[in-house]
Amino acid sequence: MAALPILFTREQIETRVEQLAAEITRDFAGEPLLLVGVLKGAAVFLSDLSRAIELDTSFDFISVASYKAGMTSSGEVRLQKDLDESIEGRNVLLVEDILDTGLTLTYICGLLRARNPKALKVIALLDKPSRRSKPFKADYVGFEVANQFVVGYGMDHAERYRNLPDIRFLPSA
Repeated sequence: MAALPILFTREQIETRVEQLAAEITRDFAGEPLLLVGVLKGAAVFLSDLSRAIELDTSFDFISVASYKAGMTSSGEVRLQKDLDESIEGRNVLLVEDILDTGLTLTYICGLLRARNPKALKVIALLDKPSRRSKPFKADYVGFEVANQFVVGYGMDHAERYRNLPDIRFLPSA
C-alpha cells in the first residue's frame, strides 16, 4: 500500500476540507443543513466535512449502483439504499467522493429534487471533467484530477484501500 504514489496528502485534504466547510458555512448562513452522503466512498469525506462546517448539521445516506454489461456500464443507475427521512423543505448538501461521468449525480439529483428540498447543492471531493458523458457541475469541488484511478480517503478498488489517509494513484487498475 505504501508504494502507491500519493496524489493528495492528508494535510492537503484537511486544508481543502476546511476551506470548503468555511464556504458552505457562509453560503447557508446559520441555517440547518442535511448532509447526504453517497455510500460508501463519500463516508470519510462527509465525516471530516461535517466536523468542519459551523452549522447545525445532520446526515443521511443514499446508495446507488450502475448496471454492468460486460466490462462497461450501460449508463443505467439504480437505487440500492434510499434516505431514511424526508428532505422536503430542507437544505440538502449531496456529498460525493468523485464526480466522474456525471450519470450517478444526475440520477441522484433528479431523485432528490422531486422531493422538494428548500435547496439542493452538490459537493464532490474530486472532479474528473475529462470523463464527463453527462453535463454536470458540482457546486463545490475539492480537487480537479486527471483520468486516473484513485484510492484512499474512503475511495476503493475492490473494497481495498478505503482506510488510507491520503489519496493515491492506483497504477494497475
